Amino acid sequence: MKPNVIIALLVGGVVGFAVGRMASGTPGSTAGGNQPVAAAPSNPSPAQPAARPSGAGDDQSVYKVSLDTAPVRGSENALVTLVEFSDYQCPFCSRAHNTVKQLEQDYGDKLRVVMKQNPLSFHPFAKPAATAAIAAGMQGKYWEMHDKMFANQQALDEPSLEKYAQEIGLNIEKWKADRNAQSVQDVISHDQGQAAQLGANGTPAFFINGRKLSGAQPIDRFKALIDEEVGKAQALVNQGTPANQVYAKVMERGQMAPPPPAQPQQPQAPAAPAPAAVRNVKVPDDAPSKGPKTAKVTIVEWSDFRCPFCGRVVPTLKQIEDTYAKDVRIVFRNQPLPFHQNAKPAAEAAMAAHDQGKFWPMHDKLFANQQALDRASMEKYAQEIGLDVGKFKAALDSGKERAASRRTRRRATRSARTELRRSSSTGASSWVRSRSSRSRR
Repeated sequence: MKPNVIIALLVGGVVGFAVGRMASGTPGSTAGGNQPVAAAPSNPSPAQPAARPSGAGDDQSVYKVSLDTAPVRGSENALVTLVEFSDYQCPFCSRAHNTVKQLEQDYGDKLRVVMKQNPLSFHPFAKPAATAAIAAGMQGKYWEMHDKMFANQQALDEPSLEKYAQEIGLNIEKWKADRNAQSVQDVISHDQGQAAQLGANGTPAFFINGRKLSGAQPIDRFKALIDEEVGKAQALVNQGTPANQVYAKVMERGQMAPPPPAQPQQPQAPAAPAPAAVRNVKVPDDAPSKGPKTAKVTIVEWSDFRCPFCGRVVPTLKQIEDTYAKDVRIVFRNQPLPFHQNAKPAAEAAMAAHDQGKFWPMHDKLFANQQALDRASMEKYAQEIGLDVGKFKAALDSGKERAASRRTRRRATRSARTELRRSSSTGASSWVRSRSSRSRR
């Protein structure tokens, strides 16, 4: 009998662990930020070097960042202008939003903030939120809507956006009409084109008097750069430049785009792909699974119900399940990431449903409603899929599922650390294959 093939898909493991390191500012990583998703190269480049602890931004260049008619908060006499390219659904942008608010308090009239829109394609609520903010700005209330949406980032669906518009006192009919106007779409397209030209492909991205700083960096990095620019701006004022002309003066020496990457003098043959690692992936007997245990292929997925990338994998796995019904078994393992709000409670809810034999209906409900994973919503889903709701609530309140989720996360994190080290050194992809005669606890 041929041995089974186990494919461990570390959706919330290797990728999530790496993102988690960035988000938490772990040494040896750059600060957190979202990047557009592209096809993975066959031979990824080496890991980026550690971010410098203080001082300049990503480089010493000054970029020509036009302000156009973008929303501005702060004095026109500010010595430093911070331009931010942002995405309302990006969790890193939310963290950076709080940093920028603190900087505005700390620097007062010395700092003004300019917002540009860069809603990333894999955030389904980002572009509607951007149109909501721009349309609010057409009634003079951009910043009120901006702050509302970052304060309620988990609820950016249409009813919520309309509720925020009402709360800040907008003319709702005008706001709705303006959101659909071509001019609003043009603003977003213009901002995204400018971001691409400047090499600001991820969010958040900042230009502080033209100097680039990427990601949700610690506030000390912002302050180090701002302090440098305050000193330079004050020197210009001392030399006779009016304060309200400082930014224009700095932009005179700005470059339009980053220089193209240096090309090697001689073409190099592509490196041979690293061989796929073979590892023993242990699967608990009671882990949620579907498909025959005698299947030729077992896919083990570590995932997070709040993670947008995990949500994108669901249709793919469904297609695999439909196509290879007799030959593939799918096993689900929880790996809720710490910076995803409600991810842990959702994992516990899924396992509480598993206790009643309905893990997969709850799994589908949670992924179909990623923006609504609060306790009340999950109790509603439990009722909709026919659970004993009283028993479901008791399981959540007992802490049993919380303890089980912690054990699963520890196993996944150990696997992710191992795989992250391997992928950094060998260029291998973020999934591994293992052969085993049978799954063992």
